[in-house]
Amino acid sequence: MSILSDLSALLFPPCCPVCGTELHEEDRLFCMVCRTTAPMTGFCGKAANPLAERLRAEFPIEQASAFLWYVAGSGWQRAVHDLKYRGRWRTARELGLWYGSHLAESGLYAGVECVVPVPLHPRRLAGRGYNQAEYAAEGIAARLGVPLLRNAVKRRRDNPSQTTRSSAERWENVRDLFAVRRPELLAGRHLLLVDDVVTTGSTLLSCSEAILRAVPSCRISIAALAVSEHRFGLDR
Repeated sequence: MSILSDLSALLFPPCCPVCGTELHEEDRLFCMVCRTTAPMTGFCGKAANPLAERLRAEFPIEQASAFLWYVAGSGWQRAVHDLKYRGRWRTARELGLWYGSHLAESGLYAGVECVVPVPLHPRRLAGRGYNQAEYAAEGIAARLGVPLLRNAVKRRRDNPSQTTRSSAERWENVRDLFAVRRPELLAGRHLLLVDDVVTTGSTLLSCSEAILRAVPSCRISIAALAVSEHRFGLDR
């Protein structure tokens, strides 16, 4: 196995998913240049940030943040797209670990007691083979030192993509989309709901509403790997 691994590394050296540069032994999935220049939002340490304020206007969340700006045409946009659609689940987990370290350092998420990924529908999960939000949530949970609850919430139908829809169509598309499978796991706890990309927040709000409707005693915070620069980058 060691010989095969060495041969594979020689023929197909690991590359940074953002810029494509060959990685060195000291690099962790992303090269040092991309880590240094990553378009971070800085939301982790701000209780009042554009994403949190937008979501709080619709729902009583505790905290909300996103790690990176989803910048159209950038290498980071491609990396996030690839973790969703091209099997790059390791990218999602590494971003989760990186993000989770920032969340832990901020102190705003110290009260979080468990992490819940936004679920995929079983049909979508079978086709893709993995849930990128679950891998991101796994990394975040590891850094926060709290349990990951994979099956507490389910997606009731395989709704069409949100990508090309208007804001009104997005809300209709996610209406009653989620249901709680294991309310006893969430009762009385402060949970962190994790997704990959936030464009309008409609999916996260729909999931949050379903959770609070089923388990009124829980508290909800939100974390996303990336957020739309177009919609939330007004202070950039």
